[in-house]
Amino acid sequence: MSEGDVFHEKQRLELCAIHALNNVLQERVFTKETADDICKRLAPQCVVNPHRSVLGTGNYDVNVIMAALQSRELAAVWWDKRRTVQSLCMPKVQGFILNVPSRVSLGIVFLPLRRRHWLAVRQVNGQYYNLDSKLKSPVCAFTSFKMRLSQDVAEMLLVVRREVEEDGSWLNSDNPTK
Repeated sequence: MSEGDVFHEKQRLELCAIHALNNVLQERVFTKETADDICKRLAPQCVVNPHRSVLGTGNYDVNVIMAALQSRELAAVWWDKRRTVQSLCMPKVQGFILNVPSRVSLGIVFLPLRRRHWLAVRQVNGQYYNLDSKLKSPVCAFTSFKMRLSQDVAEMLLVVRREVEEDGSWLNSDNPTK
């Protein structure tokens, strides 16, 4: 499969959480409107919703990602960085959503600010791809993915089916520290 055959949404506004969800699912499922509806359900009494930007440009938090996945019979499992990636039962993991530091820019000028950015990594036809919405196209990624995890700057969610999360089968059974 060529990189052109891999579904890849590109960055718009602060909608990286939506792009990461759609990229890991490999189809356009979620929109700004569906994410805003999730925010309203999570905090129905709030005038200023704590799960998104007050400017209405996105910047959704992890609660929105988790609720969105649950609506698709999926679950997000927080990855314990003390474990090695080899302890994962990879066939049970649909993909990964990472939250990483990201530089802020105004056009071509980078500001001395750091924000967090959601991105997806997923296997498609036996090949792992970095599906970061800030990239022009998907990038073959498993080696750089392992390196990024070892740098201890990324927070990672495993995207698994709900039953896989419930029975813990995302972790190799030969690993005694479940």
